[in-house]
Amino acid sequence: MTDDVELRRLAERRADMKLAFRSHLTAYLIVNAGLFAIDWVTSPGIDWAFWPAIGWGLGLASHAVVTFADPVATREKLIEAELRKLRERR
Repeated sequence: MTDDVELRRLAERRADMKLAFRSHLTAYLIVNAGLFAIDWVTSPGIDWAFWPAIGWGLGLASHAVVTFADPVATREKLIEAELRKLRERR
């Protein structure tokens, strides 16, 4: 029973992280579309709107890595690689 409870908590946490990322991405797209529109309307070219898009995009990218990287799978891959190395030495 404890394993099911722990798995449920982990699943809820991961679902919450994915929903938070989706909200972050939506806000990024809407706000930056507005900034590009303002920049385009107020001046003949895109002068400044790409700077906030780049800065915020870096934050969004790091949010994506944290959200979608699976540390358990990464750890398991590293353990398997180490086991292969140790077996080869024998």
